[in-house]
Amino acid sequence: MASKIRDLRVKTVASTWFNFLVTVVLLICLTILPPFLLGGGEAIKGVPSLYVWLYTLYWAVIVGLFFSYSSYQKRKAYDEPMRKLSQAAKRVAEGDFSVYLEPRHTTDRYDYIDVMFQDFNKMVQDLGSLETMKSDFIANVSHEIKTPLSNIQSYAVALQNDKTSKEGRKDYIDTIVASSDKLTSLVTNILKLNRIENQTTNLEYSAFDICKQLSESALLFEDAWEKKNINFVVNMDDKATIVADEGMLEIIWHNLISNAIKFTEPGGTITLTQTSTDKHAIVSISDTGSGMSEETLNQVFDKFYQGDSSHSAEGNGLGLTLVSKVIELIGGELLVQSDLNKGTTFTVKLRLEPKKSKN
Repeated sequence: MASKIRDLRVKTVASTWFNFLVTVVLLICLTILPPFLLGGGEAIKGVPSLYVWLYTLYWAVIVGLFFSYSSYQKRKAYDEPMRKLSQAAKRVAEGDFSVYLEPRHTTDRYDYIDVMFQDFNKMVQDLGSLETMKSDFIANVSHEIKTPLSNIQSYAVALQNDKTSKEGRKDYIDTIVASSDKLTSLVTNILKLNRIENQTTNLEYSAFDICKQLSESALLFEDAWEKKNINFVVNMDDKATIVADEGMLEIIWHNLISNAIKFTEPGGTITLTQTSTDKHAIVSISDTGSGMSEETLNQVFDKFYQGDSSHSAEGNGLGLTLVSKVIELIGGELLVQSDLNKGTTFTVKLRLEPKKSKN
């Protein structure tokens, strides 16, 4: 029933009664033209007029049947499928991603229309997934932004109270600074992730010592691991030169090291290991922290996912997503091994030189 509803935006149709009559007249003229071409007017002299009319009527019927049959075939093979596709596309444009077009034939008899319906269904499914992801992303971002903003507002209001003690003011200021840092980190990570996902980040290759970079990245968190009395063990080569985007690799090391510190209990151990082969640099960051369950491992690289909610205040669930996207961008490999309540190891495998593109 829905396929018979006329779309008011459509002003013309392919087949009309006028087209039918014009086609009939033209074909009738073509059928009676041969006698005139062969013998002129003399060829039909003496032929009863009734015979001429019956002859004309006969061909008019033949033409009408032929035209009707071809119109029927065209309507079934083209008009109706295109009308269904048009109406389905209109529903998708209005935000309905539950649309599904049933193929007209079984899979062993698919034609181009069936394949087009199949591609359309796949497109709608992907759009629906993207819409869901977008909604979830907005909801998660709103939630992540709301918490630090609420803290900043609450403690800023508390600072306006003249009765607040000096010690209390210091605690409030520390909380505001921490919330501001978290908000800055969130916005920065979202912008980085957006650039990487939209492929607007241009890789800038240069040769540098990855061992030196790893040491500098680890030292940035020295205060953090000393504060938790964590034993930070380093096993690296003296030097290993790699040709890569230095800024992209920094994103990887900063997030993996901070993640290890976050989930390692006081008195635990973090081990940073770097080895090299003829073509690759291999970096592993292990911790003796809380580890991850199989369920958490399956979602650990999803945006805003935080398997251990007890540490949610220390991050925003974008760090590992950034790591996986960067490694995908630069053509590296990322492996993760984890045992619940025992610890986790992230292993990054990078080419010493970028893979040459084939022209």
